[in-house]
Amino acid sequence: MSGGGGDRVREFTEFRQRMNQRILAEPNQVVRRFFALDTQTYQAGALDVKTKELLGLVASLVLRCDDCISYHVAQCRQAGVKRDEFFEAFSVGLVVGGSIVIPHLRRAVDFLDSLEAGAAGDPPAHEHG
Repeated sequence: MSGGGGDRVREFTEFRQRMNQRILAEPNQVVRRFFALDTQTYQAGALDVKTKELLGLVASLVLRCDDCISYHVAQCRQAGVKRDEFFEAFSVGLVVGGSIVIPHLRRAVDFLDSLEAGAAGDPPAHEHG
């Protein structure tokens, strides 16, 4: 996926933000509470934000959710995760998830490369998925 990386980052970020706003505009308290719980989960506590986002990234790799992987790659980058730290986290996800994770790892690295190339700004506060 070369050449269109910047578009991918921008499209992903814009779609996620637009749809989160759309979903949260609905008067459904379960959805609103779940989104709020998700936001609270990734705030600093006994574990710092960087550690929690790395955990989210590994879990997303194992569960093979590309949107979640991209989101956590961006959040990890915003939290100061360095490239060698990303690849250690990627290795944990790969070992736990097995070879079926490889296509998702490819897309994660492509997304990270796009972010590092300055293709788009980092996403705002945590609103999952």
